[in-house]
This record gives sequence, structure tokens and C-alpha cells, in this order.
Amino acid sequence: MSNLYIIVVAVVVVAHFAFIGYLVVGGFVALRWPRTIFLHILAVVWGVGLVSLHLLCPLTELERWARARAGMSPLPSDGFIAHYITGVLYPADAAGVVEGVVFAVVIVSWGLFAYAVVRGRQRSSLRP
Repeated sequence: MSNLYIIVVAVVVVAHFAFIGYLVVGGFVALRWPRTIFLHILAVVWGVGLVSLHLLCPLTELERWARARAGMSPLPSDGFIAHYITGVLYPADAAGVVEGVVFAVVIVSWGLFAYAVVRGRQRSSLRP
């Protein structure tokens, strides 16, 4: 039975990384598929809420639950990012800088998206 919980942990970890990846680059994805911008806005609002309001992430809580049942060591109290990303992909003391860079990437992607929307409208208004 613990193998099932290990699979749940693995699936949750993959989903978590996918969400974080989408949070960072989803605005650029929307340049190709414009209707996805609303999903990206929701993802960013959720991410900002988690970081700024210190909300509990349901994926982190699900991973904690499955790890306990699988007999695995628990996540640190700081959660998923502290365990898998901070200190692994960037130094722990650079967390604020990384958050700023992610925010800048999101703003740039949204700016490009807005530019593409305006440019598309201008082109369609010029057609006879």
C-alpha cells in the first residue's frame, strides 16, 4: 500500500513543478494561445497569495499527507520550494532576488501579451 502513496508523492511533485513552471512562463504561453492568459492570471494571483499571505498550498499538504503514509521523511516546515528548489536551483540567500526575477518575467510576458493584443486589434481595424 505504501507504493501507492509513493506514486501520489511523485505525481504531486511533478504537478508542483509544472505549476511553478507555468507560473513563470505562462504569459509567454499565452502569446501563442491567447485564451490561456486567464489561467495564467489565476496562477499568478494564487502564487502571490501563497507567498505574501503565507497560505497553505494544497499540493504541499497533499504531499505531506502522502509522505506520512508512505513512511517517507516529512517536508520541512517551509514546504515544497524550500525542499526541492531553494538551495538546489539557487542559493537560499537569493530567494528574494529569485522572487523579484520571477515577478519581472511575469510582468514582461504580460506586457508582450498586451502589446500583441493591441497590435492585433490595430491590424484588424486597418483591413477593409
